[in-house]
Amino acid sequence: MVTLTTADNALKKVYLGVVANELNNATNPLYNKIVQSTADVWGKNIIKLAPYGLNGGIGAGTEEGNLPASGENKYVTLTSGLKNLYGMIEITDKAIRASATDAGAFVNLLNAEMEGLLNASKFNLSRMLYGDGSGLLADVTAAVVATGLITVSSVKNLMEGIVVDFYKSGAAVTGLVGVRIESINRTAKQIKVSAALPADIAANPTAYKIYVQGSKDNELTGLGAIFNTGLTSLYGVTKANHGWMNPYAKAKGTTEAFDDMLVQTAIDEVARNYDSVTDFMVCDSATRRAFQAYLTSQRMNLDIVELSGGYKTMSYNGIPVVSDRFAPAGTLYMLNTKDFCIHQLCDWQWLEAEDGSILKQKSGFPIYTATLVKYADLICSKPGGQAMLTNLV
Repeated sequence: MVTLTTADNALKKVYLGVVANELNNATNPLYNKIVQSTADVWGKNIIKLAPYGLNGGIGAGTEEGNLPASGENKYVTLTSGLKNLYGMIEITDKAIRASATDAGAFVNLLNAEMEGLLNASKFNLSRMLYGDGSGLLADVTAAVVATGLITVSSVKNLMEGIVVDFYKSGAAVTGLVGVRIESINRTAKQIKVSAALPADIAANPTAYKIYVQGSKDNELTGLGAIFNTGLTSLYGVTKANHGWMNPYAKAKGTTEAFDDMLVQTAIDEVARNYDSVTDFMVCDSATRRAFQAYLTSQRMNLDIVELSGGYKTMSYNGIPVVSDRFAPAGTLYMLNTKDFCIHQLCDWQWLEAEDGSILKQKSGFPIYTATLVKYADLICSKPGGQAMLTNLV
């Protein structure tokens, strides 16, 4: 007979390993490429010593002269708080009781919930890789209160069913916190949410921003932060005092061509300045198509490589060129993934009560919930070894 105890045991002993493996190895090609480690985690923070420059104890001299003065390695301390990543499933008491005498039906119920959790978690993790840690999904550009239609700057980070918070001038908007996206018109960039709109959103639409529920300023330190030239510090380090903390960034000029010379120059610059070897390139689909069209026009071979997780993609000089829906438009990142690490307190785990139970009743509702959790952040130990081209298409 199916009980809460047997359901807990299934979540612990069967589903946890499958879910963790799926999230760690099949989220997207870039996430799969980045190493995950419990190293350098101290309490609630990541504290990582990053070497830079060269050892100073080198030199040449005479046969009987003084030896070179010693010069120890140079280090800087990178710090970041562990980000709290959550995923939740819920099962009604009625569903549990209805399948109590049918183990197969209950397995199907759990499978459906876990599949939904996996899809949502992969979507969120993939999006965060390209974000700046703020959790911003889109800006509001217009709204019509009568129809409930909200026009946004972009819908690439949005999906039906996501629960979001609206902010105005940095403050959460009463009545628009924890609302679900009900529908999306991707052509018109319009959405509807599960709440009535205040009159002010139509009068001052550009003052409103949309974030993932409870996530404002709490997400992973993604590429959006690492390549943000407007940030004066990263991981607690003042960028102006350390040139190697600044990635190579170039916007294609209006008279320049998006060709292999532009790409190769960026790759050569990070190799020359920081001995960095680019091993992964990622961009939006339109940018990859433009690059593919150029390479084809020059009759260059388009070799296909297979990546971890079964992904296949084109390559440039042996470097995979991957398209990702969350990559900024017209942008090509050239990365040395060996400089990246997802530092974590532990791998994915279920949030357990004091008695060890996973499924807990939602207060005031005939619903049981289970929460998947991971405490981690993304650290790039050599930002100067990464490159970005923009304005490509």
